[in-house]
Amino acid sequence: MALGAAGLIVGVESGRLPGRVLLDRALDRGDVQVGAPSGPAGDVAYSTFASRARGGPVAWGLSVPPGVSARGLPVVLVLHGRGRDAHAAFDLLAMHRFVAAHVRSGGAPLAVVSVDGGSDTYWHPRESGGDPLVMITDELVPRLADAGLHTASIAVTGWSMGGYGALLMARESSAGRLGGLRVAAASAASPALFATYAASAPGAFDSAADWARWGALARRPGVTGVPLQVSCGTSDPFADQTRVYRSHCRPAPAGGLSAGRHDGGYWRSLVPGQLRFVAGHLAAVRS
Repeated sequence: MALGAAGLIVGVESGRLPGRVLLDRALDRGDVQVGAPSGPAGDVAYSTFASRARGGPVAWGLSVPPGVSARGLPVVLVLHGRGRDAHAAFDLLAMHRFVAAHVRSGGAPLAVVSVDGGSDTYWHPRESGGDPLVMITDELVPRLADAGLHTASIAVTGWSMGGYGALLMARESSAGRLGGLRVAAASAASPALFATYAASAPGAFDSAADWARWGALARRPGVTGVPLQVSCGTSDPFADQTRVYRSHCRPAPAGGLSAGRHDGGYWRSLVPGQLRFVAGHLAAVRS
């Protein structure tokens, strides 16, 4: 009996058997708590526009580093997780504080943009008629250009549902299906990837066919020519599918799996590396 229990624990610890997330929670493991950096940060300006693509008002936020003009700045678009909105990139992840610290440490300035894609749309066209991707390409990006930002190519990051969205945008961009918008780099934190339609979150996809078209990314990343950074905590429910996704990418994405849960502390721990990653690739496409 003791040997059987020991074998079970070893199997769970190694990932050969399910239950790693529950075991880590029971043992209070994998918790990563990183707060926002101190120091001056740029303001966050929020605006709203009437979106035909989403069928209603859409809020978006913009922040640039202190003392830096928006004119000509490259853009990193941050896609929010399920149940969140345009405010979460700044309220939860403190992106405006991290990008200010990034610039203070010698990093290239970036404009951080967030947008409300819908609390549970999963960033793809829906049966209801809403289309977050068209909202981004046809409605948000022109407004960024009007604000003086550089929009010939952008970087995309996101966490959870938004991490999936970042990988989806990378795929659609590499296939030329983003209305001419080019994704220069994509960074996903704890991407919400599902092995099957039946395993997907309730309401994430309209049908099995919808999942096959928009959700089956783990084994079919479909990304060519867009640099990827894909990370997840080992105590995160999406760790297994993140491993699968990474294993099917050629070349292998930057990032990886490390201690962490599906929470803000872990996601904030990734932000400095995400900013360095996207800033480097945005600079490369503009040089």
